Amino acid sequence: MKNKFRGTGVAIITPFYQDGKIDWQSFENIINHIINGKCDYLVVLGTTGESATIHGNEKQEIFSFVKKVNSNRLALVAGIGGNDTQEVVTALQSFDLTGYDAILSVSPYYNKPNQEGIFQHYKFIDAASPLPIIMYNVPGRTGQNMTAATQLRIATECKNIFATKEASGNFDQIMQLIKSKPKDFMVISGDDGITLPMIACGADGVISVVANAYPKDFSEMVRQCLNGDFENAKTLHYKYTDIINSMFEEGSPSGVKAYLSEMGLCKNYFRMPVWPVSEKQLLKIKELMNQ
Repeated sequence: MKNKFRGTGVAIITPFYQDGKIDWQSFENIINHIINGKCDYLVVLGTTGESATIHGNEKQEIFSFVKKVNSNRLALVAGIGGNDTQEVVTALQSFDLTGYDAILSVSPYYNKPNQEGIFQHYKFIDAASPLPIIMYNVPGRTGQNMTAATQLRIATECKNIFATKEASGNFDQIMQLIKSKPKDFMVISGDDGITLPMIACGADGVISVVANAYPKDFSEMVRQCLNGDFENAKTLHYKYTDIINSMFEEGSPSGVKAYLSEMGLCKNYFRMPVWPVSEKQLLKIKELMNQ
């Protein structure tokens, strides 16, 4: 799995028309933009793909479309998670995931289960999944942190779970994970802005938002880090720090779609309650792009 998922994955956006229908042509253009930018894999229907407002057969249409356009060029990850364990299992067993290499499954949100509940959730889906799993710790969205102890327990006992996308931003936790994980278990950055220091600590790459817009530079930065060339990697890292911050100041994917819209790669439309960035923020984004 390290051969497939070491490097830069992209949590790809889902482009829409103003009426909320999926803009398939823009979707194809963005997939090719990312692949031509030399990224390593695609994550379909993660948070950045607005998965919370895409349901049922529409999800299958997206999984199938990305597989077709990708045409075996990059590894594929399907985002399938939720806060109802049985519903996640049903989804894992219902979708046709032919051509996909792994699942990204977020820690249960809103319910705020205790650490034992989180462990049991992943143990349950580990036994049911047809594909290997990347678990996803993002307490800023779920309202509940997966501790290092819980993630290490999952990594040890759930053999189908081969990686964690770690987006707590807590370096004490990140270093404990990397220090104590099983040898082949992967720790993947879930925060673009701290990917360089995470790789310096021993992480295996990133699942990125910014690489939707800037795949070539960001994937090159990650490659340089993984090759130990942090001096050159720092140049690219600092080139994008302000851009990354601007992508999240008024929420994601609002920020990254503003960039993609300015690049002519998609329209700046969403499904509610996600909303475009303010005019003030859009002006800031345009200034950063011009710089």
